[in-house]
Amino acid sequence: MGDVVKDLVAGTVGGAANLIVGHPFDTIKVKLQSQPTPAPGQFPKYAGAVDAVKQTIATEGPRGLYKGMGAPLATVAAFNALLFTVRGQMEALLRSEPGQPLTVNQQVVAGAGAGVAVSFLACPTELIKCRSIGIPRLQAQSALAEAAAASGVALPKGPIDVAKHVVREAGMKGLFKGLVPTMGREVPGNAVMFGVYEGTKQYLAGGQDTSNLGRGSLILSGGLAGAVFWLSVYPTDVVKSVIQVDDYKKPRYSGSVDAFKKILAADGVKGLYKGFGPAMARSVPANAATFLAYEITRSALG
Repeated sequence: MGDVVKDLVAGTVGGAANLIVGHPFDTIKVKLQSQPTPAPGQFPKYAGAVDAVKQTIATEGPRGLYKGMGAPLATVAAFNALLFTVRGQMEALLRSEPGQPLTVNQQVVAGAGAGVAVSFLACPTELIKCRSIGIPRLQAQSALAEAAAASGVALPKGPIDVAKHVVREAGMKGLFKGLVPTMGREVPGNAVMFGVYEGTKQYLAGGQDTSNLGRGSLILSGGLAGAVFWLSVYPTDVVKSVIQVDDYKKPRYSGSVDAFKKILAADGVKGLYKGFGPAMARSVPANAATFLAYEITRSALG
């Protein structure tokens, strides 16, 4: 079995582990990111992550935390398969000789290259997820719901319906709305993530040979790498989310810079960190599960 196939298989397994562990956290993150700014004197819909969880369970039951999972379920395995496969090919290009471990700096470069590739898959996938609203099993986005109610337009009924609605309204290019901030997240984020992952493994192993590390060390390395990913790019993710749920015909934002400025003007710096708590809470276990599942599967394949 070739290295590309091994990375594809191991990345797919890692992606499935990521989704199972991380989707409830992601649901809350997107809800907090996309809730509209309250009018003066009024409270926001959600007081915080815990309140968002309580309201979601109260109105939709525990299954509500997994709403909008259709698009990620179909693509998160492919996302991680592509991420780890491109990273593997970048490693092969950067390696000075066969079997030679990469340095931390080389892993940073490999991660950045993988980030470019996965941006083109992440953008339409996350746009569909973020625009999935309310009826009957979706990740609720109140900003979109309010816009639809005001215009009298029927809400899409699921991820596939959302995709069709976007294509009808804006063509195929509409699925790539937010590509620039998506790249602004994935390229530096994955560069840092893979660099930290490899650096932590080498530190724990006492050298470049990390082949004998136990599962606990892999979990620690993957969890730390995931946390650093979000610490480094979270405001960019918020900008991406508000652009992707923006109206196509009457957009509030003309681009990433405009969205950044308007978020700052409306909510201050804290507006760039809406949903930060659940994102960080998700990143550690989800990425630990991803890297552990990848490493175990990759090792089993030889």
